[in-house]
Amino acid sequence: MRVTQSMLSSNFLRNVSNSYERMGKYQEQLSTGKKVTKPSDDPVVAMKGMNYRTELTEVQQYQRNLGEVHTWMDNSDAAMDKMTKALQRTRELAVQASNDSYEEGQRANIAKEVRQLKEHLIDLGNTKVNDKHIFNGTSTTNPRFDKDGNLDTANANSAAVNIEVSDGVKIRVNTNPSNIFVDSESGQSMMEALENFATDLESGETGETGDQLDDHIENIDGFINQVVNERASLGARMNRVDMIENRLNSQEITTTQVLSDNEDVDVEKVIMNLKSQESVHRAALSTGARIIQPTLMDFLR
Repeated sequence: MRVTQSMLSSNFLRNVSNSYERMGKYQEQLSTGKKVTKPSDDPVVAMKGMNYRTELTEVQQYQRNLGEVHTWMDNSDAAMDKMTKALQRTRELAVQASNDSYEEGQRANIAKEVRQLKEHLIDLGNTKVNDKHIFNGTSTTNPRFDKDGNLDTANANSAAVNIEVSDGVKIRVNTNPSNIFVDSESGQSMMEALENFATDLESGETGETGDQLDDHIENIDGFINQVVNERASLGARMNRVDMIENRLNSQEITTTQVLSDNEDVDVEKVIMNLKSQESVHRAALSTGARIIQPTLMDFLR
């Protein structure tokens, strides 16, 4: 095949254009820090990047969900801790009132403190966090008790509030208020039991041998145990949440690393490639200047 000057010129221009394109690619990689800027650059890398980024987004959403989980659980645990202390103080007062040396007026004064403790427990039962009542099941917009400690039967429930913390894994973040505020044997509510206790103290109805006060002490002990048991159940779920959180943190680190390995450029390698391509480009230009033959105009100068 006869090689003409035109063919040499065309090949030279095509090769120079390709060289510019390669240098432009390396410069773009350095400026963006990414291997690809559009799917056509490398469809495989682009598709993997989409999958890894979706996975990372899901992990980060679950981590945000865990923040909500901690809010519910930490506040529930703190409220039940205060409930336990209030009930323990109520028990101390019941034991104190059972002393035979106490007169009716002294027991009436104890009743006043019992009612204050009842008010405190009502406030704890209506604990509100982030504009949500955490001891009223899924009816989070309504308080569980009215100001007298009566259950809001129209709105109260003990249903589970579940939050997804991993793919297909949901955790109950609230407690079962029925296990806290309702006696498991008699069905009597905590507030009703405390009101009856205060009323008996005021009226002097303590039984001939103080057995009526003993019944109140037994009721209070039952509520203390129920709060402790529900708090233990919550604590077990909190431990599980901590393990899930550690796993999600590890997943985030791993996914971020894999995403970086897939998309991010090796800066040192790209710089070396760019320098090498610049050398090749200069050599090509130099060679092209020698290949292209002088024209008649060069001799007429």
